[in-house]
Amino acid sequence: MPTTVAEVNAVAEALWPLAGAESWDAPGLLSGDPRASVSHIHLAVDAVLDTVDEAIDLGADLLLVHHPLLLRGVTSIAEDRYKGAALARLIRGGCALIAAHTNADIVETGTSAVLAQRLGLTEMAPIVAGASPSRGIGRYGNLNIPTTLGRLARELAELLPATAGGVRVSGEFDAAVTSIAVCGGAGDSLLRETAVLGSDVYVTSDLRHHPASEFRENAKLTGGPALIDISHWASEWLWLDGAAQELRDALNGVTVTVSELRTDPWDFVVVQ
Repeated sequence: MPTTVAEVNAVAEALWPLAGAESWDAPGLLSGDPRASVSHIHLAVDAVLDTVDEAIDLGADLLLVHHPLLLRGVTSIAEDRYKGAALARLIRGGCALIAAHTNADIVETGTSAVLAQRLGLTEMAPIVAGASPSRGIGRYGNLNIPTTLGRLARELAELLPATAGGVRVSGEFDAAVTSIAVCGGAGDSLLRETAVLGSDVYVTSDLRHHPASEFRENAKLTGGPALIDISHWASEWLWLDGAAQELRDALNGVTVTVSELRTDPWDFVVVQ
């Protein structure tokens, strides 16, 4: 019997339970016939026009993304708008759409956990604990071999796919680093968490001017971590390979591929 969209959605729910999603989030099955058969799943961070076209061109029956397409203020899916055009292409192409967002962030193999593991952190725990001690938002831990802020930034530049924004750092280049807090995706909401304040450096994305400036000025007075700001897309792209393998293990005979298209919104930077 062929695997169906409903069965893939059930596997996704088991791997990344919707009960763990934030109240404002909108993951799960977003488009497609639950009864339709699935022989090929394609993974991407974003359901943008390029990844939608890529999935359809590959013959995928289902596109599984991290960021929900229908998250905020969607009042029209007319095809002269990106979200409407994307949905129309998916529907015409017979390709369902599932999102695993904050429900995939919090699990033991989630976005922040993958980034922390790739940096070699040990004794990891969530920055904000969830329903169990091993699940929650962000991760923090220690390095077996201490490094410096500059070397850590270079390691991140080599670990992550290249983007125009690169790796931005606030702190002394030679500052010692033994403890790191990370949050894949936008993480300035965690700046005042105890685990972040107690680390040598906080690695996250989308740090805005005023929160970052206030944070670093306070650190000059009372101590606190350096900041490393990385691409939102790149920080979460690392999760896709592991998620793809989890799907392969659970869905025998279904092909699972990962997009290497860069969906970071920035194309180039002019260095002053």
